[in-house]
Amino acid sequence: MGQMHADDMDLVRDFAANGSEAAFATLVGRHVNLVYSAALRRLGNAHEAEEVAQAVFIILARKAGSLRRGTVLSGWLYQTAQFTAANFQRAAQRRQRREQEAFMQFSEQLEPDVSWHRLGPLLEEAMARLGPKERDAVVLRFFENRTVREVASALGLREDAAQKRVNRATDKLRDYFVRRGVQVSAAALLASIGTHAVQAAPAELGTKIAATAALKGAAGSGSMLTLIKTTLKIMAWTKAKTAIVVGASVLLAAGTTTVTVKKIEARDAWRVWPCDFAALDRVSPQVRILPAKFPQGGSYGATGGKMMGIGQPVESMAQVAYARPSDHIWDNARTVLSPGLPQGRYDFIANLPKDSWLALQKEMQRKLGVMARRETREMDVLQLIVKRPNAPGLKPNAGGNNGFSSSHDQSDNEWSQWSGTNYRMPNFAIFLQRTFDFPVVDHTGLANGFDIDLKWNKNDPQHDNLKQALLDQLGLELVPSYEPVEMLVIEKAP
Repeated sequence: MGQMHADDMDLVRDFAANGSEAAFATLVGRHVNLVYSAALRRLGNAHEAEEVAQAVFIILARKAGSLRRGTVLSGWLYQTAQFTAANFQRAAQRRQRREQEAFMQFSEQLEPDVSWHRLGPLLEEAMARLGPKERDAVVLRFFENRTVREVASALGLREDAAQKRVNRATDKLRDYFVRRGVQVSAAALLASIGTHAVQAAPAELGTKIAATAALKGAAGSGSMLTLIKTTLKIMAWTKAKTAIVVGASVLLAAGTTTVTVKKIEARDAWRVWPCDFAALDRVSPQVRILPAKFPQGGSYGATGGKMMGIGQPVESMAQVAYARPSDHIWDNARTVLSPGLPQGRYDFIANLPKDSWLALQKEMQRKLGVMARRETREMDVLQLIVKRPNAPGLKPNAGGNNGFSSSHDQSDNEWSQWSGTNYRMPNFAIFLQRTFDFPVVDHTGLANGFDIDLKWNKNDPQHDNLKQALLDQLGLELVPSYEPVEMLVIEKAP
């Protein structure tokens, strides 16, 4: 698997133009293990995984002529396997809850070696949270065990840029697992994926697929043809959603809108990317939850008692809806996800004159069957304490208004700077909590507001540079401890 298949798309074009069965059989031999393994993890059934693998390669055969130059075929096949396996589940109504065994209480002791049976059932959902370019990088680097140089060549990047993309994707994967209670280091995660993510498909499957797929499924069963047809529709719709948005923008810019378009625009004017919170006061009062319009996601938040989000998972929606009006919005470090929650992304808005958060809670229960509750749990935390009083970067407020700002070095992305005016320590602890993605509790005993100026080198995944900057510049220290903290538990409504 160490050799980079630079001619994948040459073989695809040979098959599309000449119907070369040899070219197609070569492609099947190269990628059948990847496709079969992805389907097997999602479905948990070898026979069903074989059927999905056959359907994926039939889809490749049908779409070979339309794949654009530069397509990373392994990434395309992986994503197609996800579409097909998900479609298989819906059609057969086999929504297996294999994620349940992977959930742990956040207070469990860290395992030195996280076993694959905990990571495997969650891997596909974690991969779905990545963008297409990041997903291609992970598939090439770890599913297919390519070198960074080979990944860079396939993606058309410099080696350092390819490594940064891989690192960024790795951090996102690890964050996803940690939020679901699977404490795992980046090194252990990647070692586990590299070892277990792709396993050998049954010996006869490649030959069977090559024979069937080369005929583009003409000899397939009725159920197979139905699966292929519905999957192709899903893929076309996923691709078309972006085209519809772009097309509507062109029409609006050209001034050729119809009355119907104007009505739709008026009703959905808040559904834009990036998220525009000013729309909360422009559009009519409403409470709505809709499937995400933009696959790349956006942001979420609340202002003036009104709230909205674009392209957000259920947990982000709940974090907004279940924050009391006087609270900060919940974050991932203080959120526990129960098994069986909806896995899609959504656009939501609640901009009623009052009690929007209550209205959004009710709509989540009605439409998604999801609710949340507060629960105090004993767990590992970081205590924020004063280690060195009168540090230069922590000054009592001299009368300025409340506020904060942050900035980053855009040239090499090496440092970050955070400044706060009349900022209180409980709020500063929340900033640190969101940065570390770990519960932080204020134990400074400092009651007044402070003017804070903090600068640190951010090229450090473990945040050791930030910890040192806290001590040197603010005289503050984060100390590991174990104590009761209030958590937001998101679960299925009864």
